[in-house]
Amino acid sequence: MVADQEAAGSNPAGDTMNLSTPITRLPGVGPIYEKRLKKLGITTTRDLLFHFPKEYQDFSKITSINKVREGQTYCIKGRILDIKLKRIWQRRMSITQAVIEDKTGSLKLIWFNQPYITTNLQKDDEALFVGKVIRNKTGITLSNPSYEKTEQEEHIHVGRLVSIYPETSGISSRWIRQMVKTILDQLDSLPETLPKEILKKRDILEFQEALKQAHFPDSKQQAKEAKKRFAFEELFQIMLFVLTERKRLAKVKAIPVPLSIDLVKRLLSKLPYKLTDAQRKATWQILKDIEKPRPMNRLLEGDVGSGKTIVAAIAALATIREGYQVALLAPTEILAKQHFKSLGQLLSPFRMDIGLLTGKEDKFISKKLPKDVIEISRRKLLERAKDGSINLLIGTHAIIQDQVKFSDLALVIVDEQHRFGVRQRAKLLHKTTLIPHLLSMTATPIPRTLALSIYGDLDLTVLDELPKGRKKVKTSIIPPRERENAYKFMAKEIEKGRQVFVICPRIEAKSDKETEDGKIIRTVQEEHKKLEEEIFPDYNVDMLHGKMTTKEKEVVMQKFKRGTTDVLVSTSVVEVGIDIPNASVMFIEGVEHFGLAQLHQFRGRVGRAEHQSYCFLFTDSNSETTRKRLQALATSTSGFELAEQDLKIRGPGDFTGLKQWGVPDFAMEQLLNLQLVEEAKEAANEILEKDLELKKHPILKKRMEELREKLHLE
Repeated sequence: MVADQEAAGSNPAGDTMNLSTPITRLPGVGPIYEKRLKKLGITTTRDLLFHFPKEYQDFSKITSINKVREGQTYCIKGRILDIKLKRIWQRRMSITQAVIEDKTGSLKLIWFNQPYITTNLQKDDEALFVGKVIRNKTGITLSNPSYEKTEQEEHIHVGRLVSIYPETSGISSRWIRQMVKTILDQLDSLPETLPKEILKKRDILEFQEALKQAHFPDSKQQAKEAKKRFAFEELFQIMLFVLTERKRLAKVKAIPVPLSIDLVKRLLSKLPYKLTDAQRKATWQILKDIEKPRPMNRLLEGDVGSGKTIVAAIAALATIREGYQVALLAPTEILAKQHFKSLGQLLSPFRMDIGLLTGKEDKFISKKLPKDVIEISRRKLLERAKDGSINLLIGTHAIIQDQVKFSDLALVIVDEQHRFGVRQRAKLLHKTTLIPHLLSMTATPIPRTLALSIYGDLDLTVLDELPKGRKKVKTSIIPPRERENAYKFMAKEIEKGRQVFVICPRIEAKSDKETEDGKIIRTVQEEHKKLEEEIFPDYNVDMLHGKMTTKEKEVVMQKFKRGTTDVLVSTSVVEVGIDIPNASVMFIEGVEHFGLAQLHQFRGRVGRAEHQSYCFLFTDSNSETTRKRLQALATSTSGFELAEQDLKIRGPGDFTGLKQWGVPDFAMEQLLNLQLVEEAKEAANEILEKDLELKKHPILKKRMEELREKLHLE
């Protein structure tokens, strides 16, 4: 192939190669190959070396010609008796034909559209050939075989365990093998990245040897040991990171917030419901945490509708009544405003000032006028936050901008962004000596194995109990032929006085007939028009999406909350924080475009009152993965159960967002290997006990700094 010829070139720059060398400096890699490699996430030599094989094919056994059988793949050693190139101009193709022999007989070989074969192989050459035996007009033939001459010192394509890689158009496994061999030959000595004591104690392959055995293994066991080494290393670095964060946090001081049982009882007495046992337990854990003079670092994990907000509200009230401030961060404007409204109502009897700060608007609830929402200038809002007169500031990440300052911030509550770090908290305090307590909340249940692995620096509290009286949402996968019946069902629900959500993956089409894999992608604008004009002309249909102004979105949501709107067509902006008790139908288009946890979040927007509610899943996809995911969603009502299913189907990397860590797929698979996780954690602890600041381990320290930058972006 052309790829093989290009790979045989030389490095014109003649520069010393290292792991950071851009892939374009490798021999034969021009703009075309740069673009192809980028599809595989490969931009440097390190990326290519860590593009590990997905499997190995065993071509170490040489089969004699008289034993080959049609339909099987073999490795054959033979001498070339004849080789010739034939061009078929009418069909614009070339055929290379050869005949080889060994002591037991002869065999025909054929290659299609590889004219350079006759340059690489000559008559009387002895070589190893690997290919599938087929039967054509001329008889038994070895089709398109890989080959290497026997005179070569080391074989990488034949006569051994051969690496098979994830590929893309124009980048074959053979091409990757050749390039990896070129790199390894030029990189004479690579620095070891694991401490010597760990390598020795756990009998782990050294870095350079592990790279060689991963790509060109001497045996299946060596290939396994190589991958285990790199999986262990990635887990070790993750553990080192989370344990470093935990130890770092244990050394700093926080404002202790005394526990007031009477205050908590007063708030609970005003609620129209009783807390669940899980909510009471979570509340107690959090209140005891913020009593301590070191920062709380807790993740409150609860299924959709499990009541995380009231738990957070109790912690906020306890902090504010001691004279300190609380900040609550939400990922979207809609959710920030939802918290502003709900917490404003919940906490108004306790007379406090609450502010709302987003990228586009600022509002204020005063203890003097607790029922009123006042528009306020940003300047005045920031002044009130700085002098301490705002007790609770709710908003998006606009809160951590430099101009936002606090007087006595003691608690930060983060909704759906549990990787908000120590540095952001320090930034909120603007270089004071104390760090606020952190309560992260998520409605995406995390399987225990991953919680132990990835969130080891956070204490975990789980709300695994739903409020009494909630009915399970009935979930159905709707085939295209049943769409009309689904519309009729929705109409019946609207006639009962209920409301409907319709979710689409896009706002608008990028072209007149935008498709993906031949399937039409439904958009908010198109579906809104269709439902309003054709399907439900007698009902009120509205739409909501991210391109609307803040004022437009607020008007739409208020109409839906009041019940004026019957059908709301929306993007994923309603995924979290939207509470419409009267809504009973969640209608999701193009479900293959959403994650399983995200679909569960959508489903959680209905079934929030006493009405029986329904979730309809629509897809034109024939994918087996999509079918499995939807079946899991339809049969599971527990977010925790669903999280385990999602983990099995999607893998831990997609599930946790660990792709941003740069962790290879094979290592992410090992996140479910609790034994290896525990070994990595033990090794990380051993290092940190002797060298907490990693001064004796500069390579590890650099890696930790890189991870911290990726995870705690400011």
